[in-house]
Amino acid sequence: MAKSEWIDISIPLGKKIPVLPLGDPDNPAVPIPKVERFFDVEKGDKATMSRIEMISHDGTHIDAPLHFIRGGMSIDEMPLDTTLGPARVIEIKDNKLITVKELEQHNIKSGERILFKTKNSPGVYKEQWYTSNLVTLSPEGAKYLSEKKVRLVGIDYLSIASNDPPENIGIVHEALLKNGVFIIEGLDLAGVKPGNYELACLPLRLEKGDAGPCRALLRPL
Repeated sequence: MAKSEWIDISIPLGKKIPVLPLGDPDNPAVPIPKVERFFDVEKGDKATMSRIEMISHDGTHIDAPLHFIRGGMSIDEMPLDTTLGPARVIEIKDNKLITVKELEQHNIKSGERILFKTKNSPGVYKEQWYTSNLVTLSPEGAKYLSEKKVRLVGIDYLSIASNDPPENIGIVHEALLKNGVFIIEGLDLAGVKPGNYELACLPLRLEKGDAGPCRALLRPL
């Protein structure tokens, strides 16, 4: 078979999957994601079946407005073309924040799907627990993108916003989600060059879901 042009930019679900700040080993109320076999043909069972235990924001996933906005659109109500179609991968040079100053250099237009490749890829996924040493979207950057009326933003970590200070997470998410901008988090863009691509990405159809785990693919245009 010919090699596919599609590039998988999802992170695999498994025992060592990186987890959000909520997945604190000192906070047992929040489950660490699990993927475990309960039937296995290799052990003599007639079929292989697995049980998955995770929160809706584990792994590569799409945030819906309902994640932060009361009465907001849920993931099963997301227009399908939100995450299907042309997308642009932008490489961020700043080692801390995605700022308005850097965004202005890329002539971002209304309706675009923008994926941010930062220094986060690929090393950040080698750590199972949340790390503060990463690049995130600034509150001003989130407001700028919402004013530009982009359709979608994505980033190469499990959260688009820093939790320092903690209220920053809500500020950034709300600036995007209240304006109908969906967010893909947990992308792996390590092997992806900046440029124009076709994006194929759909979340699980979770009824009234605040987010949906997804498989994200890119193909060069």
